[in-house]
Amino acid sequence: MPSPIKIFRVANKKWPMYGLAVTGIEKMNTDGVDKGKRRFLLAASSVAGGIAVAGTATPFVLSMLPSQRALAAGAPVEVDISKIEPGSYVTVAWRGKPVWVTYRTQAMLEQLPKNDPLLRDPNSNESTQPDYCKNEYRSIKPQYLVHVNICTHLGCAPLLKKQVGDPSLGASWPGGFFCPCHGSRYDMSVRVFKDVPAPLNMVIPPYVYKTDSRIIIGQDNIHS
Repeated sequence: MPSPIKIFRVANKKWPMYGLAVTGIEKMNTDGVDKGKRRFLLAASSVAGGIAVAGTATPFVLSMLPSQRALAAGAPVEVDISKIEPGSYVTVAWRGKPVWVTYRTQAMLEQLPKNDPLLRDPNSNESTQPDYCKNEYRSIKPQYLVHVNICTHLGCAPLLKKQVGDPSLGASWPGGFFCPCHGSRYDMSVRVFKDVPAPLNMVIPPYVYKTDSRIIIGQDNIHS
């Protein structure tokens, strides 16, 4: 099992090596050196040092980023879920597909069993998910939904329409996901409603909790 991919960020600050180069010049013995010439040499050395650091830093930073080949091969992706607000989500790419992690509110969870009579496959018997997510929530922890946000009709990208009775979908809308391309509808467990073009519930990928605030998509508790 390949190691999880982590995305690194590089702060836009002065490089430490640049500061060391300048400090070294400033501490040199200045006896007998014209001050004007000294300022010129200091400025020239600083520019050269900055260029050298930039040139060597770029390939180093790029080497830390996941390669396209690794992403295409389905390397696990680690996600920090601690900053997700209730009712919102984050999106990451796994195997070239958009995976959403949605923090469902208590009201959203309480609505799920009420949707069952309206759904094509309420128990997810015909749909794709790990065995440990074959439940009403289609998740490990009820509040966090992890799913591949691709409509099972023609592969479009559904929108989150979490508001109950959303004016664009009618007073009976219980909250969920809507595909604007051909009108397919899913509830907040991405289970498909009856009488829409999509034939199946959306896919739940394998994932595991590394900690309470971090999950690894593409790895599960069987093969971790």
